[in-house]
Amino acid sequence: MGGLPAFVCAVTIAFFSAPVSLFAQTEKSSTQPGVCGEFTIAALPDTQNYLDFRHQKSKGFPVNGYEMFFEQMQYIADNAVSNGGDIVFATHLGDVWQNRVQRMDPGHELRGFKAATESETGGIPHIFPDGVKEYEIPNAIKGFEIIAGKLPFSVVPGNHDYDAVWTDAAHPPQPDRDDSLRQGIRHFGGLEGFRSAFSDQSDFFRDQPWYIASNDGGSDSAQVFTAGDCKFLHIGLQYDAPDSSLAWARRVIKQNPGLPTIVTTHKYTDRDGKYAVGGLDMSLIDQMDNNPQMVWDDFISQHDQIFLVLSGHIGGQGYGVDYNDTGYEVHQMLSDYQPRWRAAKEQDPDNTYSGKPLTGDGWLRLLTFNLDGSKPNIKVRTYSTHFDKFSSEMPNYAAWYKAGEGQADLSDAEFLARDEFQVELTDFNKRFGRTASNL
Repeated sequence: MGGLPAFVCAVTIAFFSAPVSLFAQTEKSSTQPGVCGEFTIAALPDTQNYLDFRHQKSKGFPVNGYEMFFEQMQYIADNAVSNGGDIVFATHLGDVWQNRVQRMDPGHELRGFKAATESETGGIPHIFPDGVKEYEIPNAIKGFEIIAGKLPFSVVPGNHDYDAVWTDAAHPPQPDRDDSLRQGIRHFGGLEGFRSAFSDQSDFFRDQPWYIASNDGGSDSAQVFTAGDCKFLHIGLQYDAPDSSLAWARRVIKQNPGLPTIVTTHKYTDRDGKYAVGGLDMSLIDQMDNNPQMVWDDFISQHDQIFLVLSGHIGGQGYGVDYNDTGYEVHQMLSDYQPRWRAAKEQDPDNTYSGKPLTGDGWLRLLTFNLDGSKPNIKVRTYSTHFDKFSSEMPNYAAWYKAGEGQADLSDAEFLARDEFQVELTDFNKRFGRTASNL
């Protein structure tokens, strides 16, 4: 699998495959050279620090985090195609909110899971039922109400969106280790809270023609969206998607043959563009779960319709290309800006706040597609709704962020290149025909 150096130095691969139609096309698409037009997908990474009930002025935090989240959603709504913009679809990459409501969910207790003791773990992490139910989830719903009715969108559960978190009794923290297993293996379970906001029967999705399939009450979901005369499939998978999720996703692909497909899942690749398999690998303790490598091996690599995978979870940015079983490219992008803190720090010049003022600074990913013509591509840009600027317009961008995201070894130009680059979809025409029209 290719890592960052391929695009840090320049844009990605540059050869071109002659267009051969593998895609069922309408009469219109066979007579017109390009019918998709330029369009944008908005990817919203981990918003947990905006919605954390403790990251609000009422709790002594320098800013109201929820207001920054609402600004992001308003930007997407204002720039949706329905409002005269070019955003045709939005996908949240998971970790909508921050905290949990219970230590272990009943489903895993019934299956015989055991949690490490409090003395072994050094304390139970972030169990705040009132904060989640009374503040974090209600504000998440209010935020998505801003874009509801404006465009199709998806939400996948990240590890923070599960009801419970615990450290497995058989894999407690190991303080002498210097790798990710030092903290032991944590497991996440229960999605009642997530489904209370984003179930397939919620007002967001029920009866929407673009919301075409769901699994586990909406924890996995599928959408279709259009750009011009072109139609696309999107599949959202829950964290470390279990076998049942992958079986469902295979059925969705089979029921929608030929559509260019994008997959969103919370944890997938790391900053080097490699599969994120480490100490939080739930598949090591639960045979039903699949880590990112397994999701690739057992699902993504087997379905040639999938050409793009989006994920968050790991602070920073990453990009890689892998080749599926047919030999075609699958582009895989990580974006997660939750460690960013400048916005809150600027409101606290006297350092009165004792904790880390993490928010995310309003940054989100904008993927602008140009699929018509002989050289299809995606322009990747990163925009802050707080600063009202793209990353390339911020002189201090790298100085502010790269060290805190574990990338201090990169030059400023290399760091910026992780947030503003172009992906050449060199085999898109060969896979899907000169256009993706299948309406």
